Amino acid sequence: MATVALSQVKLGDKISEDVLTPLGGVLFQKGRIVTPRELDIMQAFLVPKVQIEQPANQTDKTQDNAKQEPQSAAPAVSATPLHDEYDQMIVVLKRVINEIRSGQPIPVMDIRNQLEKMMQYEDSYQVLTFMPRHFSERDYLLHNSILVSLTSYRIAQWCGLPRKDWMPVALAGLLHDIGNVKIDPAILAKPTALTAEENEEMKRHTVFGYQLLKNIASLNEGVKLAALQHHERIDGSGYPLAIDSSKIHPYAKIVAIADIYHAMTLNRFYRKAASPYFVLEQIQSDSFGKLEPAYVRIFVEKVTQFHNGNIVKLSDDRVGEIVFSDSVHPTRPWVSVGGTIINLTIERHLHIKEVMG
Repeated sequence: MATVALSQVKLGDKISEDVLTPLGGVLFQKGRIVTPRELDIMQAFLVPKVQIEQPANQTDKTQDNAKQEPQSAAPAVSATPLHDEYDQMIVVLKRVINEIRSGQPIPVMDIRNQLEKMMQYEDSYQVLTFMPRHFSERDYLLHNSILVSLTSYRIAQWCGLPRKDWMPVALAGLLHDIGNVKIDPAILAKPTALTAEENEEMKRHTVFGYQLLKNIASLNEGVKLAALQHHERIDGSGYPLAIDSSKIHPYAKIVAIADIYHAMTLNRFYRKAASPYFVLEQIQSDSFGKLEPAYVRIFVEKVTQFHNGNIVKLSDDRVGEIVFSDSVHPTRPWVSVGGTIINLTIERHLHIKEVMG
């Protein structure tokens, strides 16, 4: 173990002692591998020195020389059992899509089995901070489906749905966009805004999805209706049927919230991902007449209450630590930047741009 000035820390170094913020919070736990993100955060917090793990049998000179050699950085996203099953779900969904397009029936049992394997590790899932280990824009729809599944499961728990509904809601989230297999791939992958005609074609995925699922006896009605209704809005302004809240299934109301969140916080061909906190504010505003307000309130409260101590980047690119979350304004916490507290409920021109760790 050696104490190294931050300017001498190299990519690939392993942190051997917890790195603390000026307020005593843990910036990085020991064992963390240094990547460009870690360096940026430590520089922002003016960390002067870091304890770095060194091989015990090397001399100081050998250690110094080794420091000069380039080392490969570890992946930005650490491997976890949840990531392993998530990646396997990507494989399953790709196969399912190919089978549907070739006219074969949907292998519901295969989908359900992999979903159950993934959900064994859902307790490690955090909505605001979870990142897929391997992401590309061309697989956006697959990632969106899996993330909507994970988040819908959480919302169902938080909103007090009976336990028997949790897995069906997760399945509804996973299959909500299955109708996209019937949409022209050129439209799905178009790197620019859709034309009015293409947008109307895109909207048909809800009906296509319901048609694919409606005759599958092993799926409950909520799963099928979520595919049809996840773009309906409680004031009747949605599609495809423009129905109001009384006719929208609870599963569809939950999936709608999760779908909007992940659609905006994932990179797309034509735009970059938006800040999770910015998206939560948008969802809050849409809850008035668009989304189920009780579900939205619980969702926003739950996903923000666990994140005191998180490292975030503000919209002016300053980096700080969340030190207090206001229950009345959960998307606008207090952030410590260089020892100065920024109260985002007052500093309305600022918002959290990125959750960094």
